[in-house]
Amino acid sequence: MKTPLQILAIASLALAPVPALADAKAKAGPHHGRILELEGVNAEFVVEKDRTISIAFYDAAGKQRPASVQVITATAEAPGGKARLEFEKKGDLLVSKAPLPAGEGYQVVVQAKSSADAKSKNFRIKLDLQECGKCHNPEYACICDE
Repeated sequence: MKTPLQILAIASLALAPVPALADAKAKAGPHHGRILELEGVNAEFVVEKDRTISIAFYDAAGKQRPASVQVITATAEAPGGKARLEFEKKGDLLVSKAPLPAGEGYQVVVQAKSSADAKSKNFRIKLDLQECGKCHNPEYACICDE
């Protein structure tokens, strides 16, 4: 009798994360970048034409706020090896000091904190710079259901 109960318990645990994954749909910001939801603020991840990353911050009403106490780091997991990217303040944005490595299809792991003492949140973004034919965002920020 234990075996069917064990199978039922394992099956229920395996299915538990499915609703959480369904809510992981990407959200795009006003500059067609990927929205990263942090505590009390949203950050928009944008890959610029020169392959640097810029991060803009928005309050709950969607109004852009200057970068101030937020902390962002990123790691590009490129085929040629991992590259750590650090950010500096430029105007109201945080901008990576170095461009992303050449190529596409690799993961960029962004570690973001809304303040220096906040808990770090990780975001895994597959670097795909192709434009989506439907929403016209880069694929890394595509909001389509496909």
